[in-house]
Amino acid sequence: MKTVIIIAMMSILTIGEAFAQAKQYKKTEEMEQVNPKGYTTFKVSNNVKMYKVTFRNQYKMNVVGHLFMPANLDKSQKHAAIIVGHPMGAVKEQSADVYASNMAERGFVTLAIDLSFWGESDGKPRNAVSPDIYAENFSAAVDYLGTRSFIDRNRIGAIGICGSGSFVISAAKIDPRMKAIATVSMYDMGAANRNALNHSQSIEQRKNIIAEAAEQRYVEFTGGKTKYTSGTVHKLDENTHPIQREFYDFYRTPRGEYTPKGSSRELTTHPTLTSNVKFMNFYPFNDIETISPRPLLFITGDHAHSKEFSEDAYKRAAEPKELYIVPNAGHVDLYDKTDLIPFDKLTMFFSKNL
Repeated sequence: MKTVIIIAMMSILTIGEAFAQAKQYKKTEEMEQVNPKGYTTFKVSNNVKMYKVTFRNQYKMNVVGHLFMPANLDKSQKHAAIIVGHPMGAVKEQSADVYASNMAERGFVTLAIDLSFWGESDGKPRNAVSPDIYAENFSAAVDYLGTRSFIDRNRIGAIGICGSGSFVISAAKIDPRMKAIATVSMYDMGAANRNALNHSQSIEQRKNIIAEAAEQRYVEFTGGKTKYTSGTVHKLDENTHPIQREFYDFYRTPRGEYTPKGSSRELTTHPTLTSNVKFMNFYPFNDIETISPRPLLFITGDHAHSKEFSEDAYKRAAEPKELYIVPNAGHVDLYDKTDLIPFDKLTMFFSKNL
């Protein structure tokens, strides 16, 4: 009798769990139209509709995105789609939405996503670094788009901006459903953390960072305060590095500043110290040649401090590939300056390859 009761209780729990999952799945199927006029970090043409969508990645974490589509889109037909990933430490409401909204105006269905642990997407602790899960988010976005009735699952591409350039390459290596990949102002987040820009960080300095993060784990394991690292400074002085000034002009001014719900201005852009060292084990350009014959487009500015990463990726990649240099553009210029961002080049690339 006791065994029967236990089995019955387990069955009820299983049914309840299945019901909860089904309810959650139904929720993720919904598209909530959004009025873009409330946002100041990007603009949306009257010819484009914007929706908030939620879907789950392989780890059952909700990923939140903004779906853009031409207002006159015929949903009875199947269309090409492009996923857009934001810079490391940013959120979709910044440069990702700039690219997604502009590419939608050019006829594509686009999806700007918040990477896990950032913005509106799931993940704790907030601002944690997990390169594998970041890459998984792009594949989860393909899952979502490829199951929409109005999307041609054989015509899905992706754009990765700054750090997301390295995440989307990592994803594309093991997900052939991404048919064309473009990166803009790419940072190889692995090399940037191991070696710093222009290989300016010694192995000894790297070891000191790793040791500090390892010791901090004891602090946080025993209930101590979470420590954050890198990101963009909050004040400028006479000693502020020019690169930090470049980021400050975007992330700490009305031009690009955006604080997602549940976070604070003080935490935006800053990853946790103990998780940030996971980038030391991140090698996105290893085996990049296996993405071929799918095409790769690397876009960088001629004044970009990050140009070395696009050049390195281009050198390692197999054909078809292209390195496109934008004249008179720095790294952050290509986040949001629509007069410099080569949208025509991106449109030609995806129109040809999707």
